[in-house]
Amino acid sequence: MRFRLPEERPAEPPTGYKIAYPVLSHDGTRAGFTGVSLGGALPYGVVADAACVYGLRHRPPHRRCDCGFHCVHDRVAAEALLCTAEHRAAVLLEVAVLGAYIRFERGFRSARQRVRTATVGPCACGAPAVALADAGWGRPGRRALAPSCAACVRARTSVSLACFARLAGDGLRVLAAPVVRAGADAFAGSLGVPELTAEAALLQARLDWFQTQLARLGEPGAGGGEQ
Repeated sequence: MRFRLPEERPAEPPTGYKIAYPVLSHDGTRAGFTGVSLGGALPYGVVADAACVYGLRHRPPHRRCDCGFHCVHDRVAAEALLCTAEHRAAVLLEVAVLGAYIRFERGFRSARQRVRTATVGPCACGAPAVALADAGWGRPGRRALAPSCAACVRARTSVSLACFARLAGDGLRVLAAPVVRAGADAFAGSLGVPELTAEAALLQARLDWFQTQLARLGEPGAGGGEQ
């Protein structure tokens, strides 16, 4: 007896989330994405059909293969992947799961997809991104891009977020993620008067130390003379 998976016929395409690297064609006329793992060798556009990464002649997604577009159900789960060092420059995609698909506990593997929204994280310096600039690597015919602020773009090949959306076409929306200062700001908001007093004392002690060092550097002979 042949095992058959239950069929679904949703009224609307399911929504999934994934991360990918934005890419720009070598002539700067087309934009798209490339995967972060198995499908990284096969860049794709906003609307794309999956191909078997192993070159096998079956239709993705095949039950006995890993082919097809992968995505997860939960946006938070996809965002968590951006915390790893190798994926910091990736962007978060919201996709419509199209065509035949296989549902898993955590997501889908589909024959087709449409990227609805790409959310770009902050620049490597921590400032909000205003552009996607040359990341220093790529695929044949495709230049990988990374989020960049205006100050860090410099002379690198770059496109604005709006320009990337226009080059990608098919109604893609490209958004800049808000920069969340979750460290010191969140910590300070949870402190009471005694804790804030202790923090102020620590800052004052550091300031006193810096002033002492500056005064010492200003003394004659403090920097040493030429030998």
